[in-house]
Amino acid sequence: MKLSNFQRWLAIAAVIGAVLLAVGCPQQRSIADINRDPGRYIDKEVAVRGTVTESFGALGTGVYQVDDGTGKIWVFSDKYGVPSKGARIGVSGRVSPTATFAGRSFATVLRESNRRR
Repeated sequence: MKLSNFQRWLAIAAVIGAVLLAVGCPQQRSIADINRDPGRYIDKEVAVRGTVTESFGALGTGVYQVDDGTGKIWVFSDKYGVPSKGARIGVSGRVSPTATFAGRSFATVLRESNRRR
C-alpha cells in the first residue's frame, strides 16, 4: 500500500504533534518521590493525582492537601479556588519549599498551575 503525499505529511505532522505534546506535559510523579527529595523538584513542573484530604480557602485562594496513596502534599491555589474534601483530582504545578496561607506555614508545596478532575 502506497501513501499519498498528503497522507505522508499528515502522518509526519501527527508524530511531531505527539512528540511536542509529550515534551510539553509535566512529568507525573508520586508524592512519595517529591517528599523523599524535594530539592530535586524545586521550581520544576510536576503533576500528581489523588484525593483531596484537607481543604482551606477563601475568595478563590487557598490550600488543599492531596493524597495519592504514597504520601500527601499541600497544593497552593490562587487561580482555581480549592476543591472540596474527597474530590479526586489531577493537578500540576511547580514545587516550592514553603508557602504561607492565613498565617500558617506549609512545608513542601505544589503551586498549582493547572487542574484536571
